[in-house]
Amino acid sequence: MSEKLSFLSIRLNTLTIFRGLLEDPVISRLQKLLWLAEKSEDMAQAVSCYSAFVSILYESTPDLSRFLLSRVLNDENFYVRQKAAGNQISQSVEFCLAAELELMQELSQLRPERIRNAMGYPGFLPSWENSPCDIKKEYRTRMKKLSRTGYGIFSRYHAFSVKNGKIIPIKFPDSQSLSDLFGYERERKLVIKNTESFLSGRGASDMLLYGDAGTGKSSTIKAVANAYAVQGLRLVEIKKNQLSEIPDITERLSSNPLKFIIYIDDLSFSGNDENFSALKAILEGSASTRGKNIIIYATSNRRHLIKENAADRSGDDIHINETLQETMSLAARFGLMISYQQPDKEEYLEIVKNLAEEYGLDMPEEELFRKAEAHAIYSNGRTPRTAKQFVELEKIGI
Repeated sequence: MSEKLSFLSIRLNTLTIFRGLLEDPVISRLQKLLWLAEKSEDMAQAVSCYSAFVSILYESTPDLSRFLLSRVLNDENFYVRQKAAGNQISQSVEFCLAAELELMQELSQLRPERIRNAMGYPGFLPSWENSPCDIKKEYRTRMKKLSRTGYGIFSRYHAFSVKNGKIIPIKFPDSQSLSDLFGYERERKLVIKNTESFLSGRGASDMLLYGDAGTGKSSTIKAVANAYAVQGLRLVEIKKNQLSEIPDITERLSSNPLKFIIYIDDLSFSGNDENFSALKAILEGSASTRGKNIIIYATSNRRHLIKENAADRSGDDIHINETLQETMSLAARFGLMISYQQPDKEEYLEIVKNLAEEYGLDMPEEELFRKAEAHAIYSNGRTPRTAKQFVELEKIGI
């Protein structure tokens, strides 16, 4: 004799490791439905609950099995945090995990016919799908791959920003790929080599990409982050006015099994900028040591990161030379500095040629180069960004 649906609902209340799943709208409505389905005295409420459950399930997927599997695999709970930190798990907790995975497996194969039969409603009710899955096996496998897959939001997204001190996923990150980049082969290889060394655990350097605007500094970092996401690389972008938050962010990420790039775009400072001291302390080490799974990548149009003017050099600071040396030495605290300068005419036209081929722009080379040069003159000079803008405009006939 099969277990009563109402008892399944009660069993959900015993969740301990996966307690947070009870707050999921789909699972909470399923629990309510299981409780009401066999209560024939309130069929109208049961039918309403049934349809509400299916409606919200459909918003994610019509497959209940895949839905529950996804929620279990991506749940951030104390068990996965302990596993990620490499801590020993007690036998009682392991027994608890096995029982809860068994319950989720049973629910994943719950068919709509069983609930409809229990309700006894003669009219039409929508169905959901059930697919074969082994939640227990999948979860054990996931625990062995935490260094690549991560857990919680870090298993679902690979790019993040910081808002009000919280790490927020970027749901639609820049899809820039390495294959889309042209020129700067030597510079890009340095970025890739440093990143691969970081991922392998051999050690790597904080990195500053500096040079002319539009040369592909930011695109390179984003493309590398995209390319190595499957190997456990995550990117956390912060703004210059958030530099003081980096110690708190790194402390939260230090026990995570994934590798993180703290990415600072368009970095520069003016005189007496308090963020200057914050970044200096981070790069040279502070009281709270940065985890080995965290590295800092920054881009800037300025090699020394400091906006200087005549007053800075002729000020009344008695030790003006020491002050200037301090500001100019900040960039040197990055272990790896890579220069991105505007390409010469030959390099620029080669980038244009490659982009034209990629975009399928059919134009005689002589005409292509002549128009590309003219566009560079009237735009921001010869840069990869200018080349891409030119090809895109020509492609649509503007």
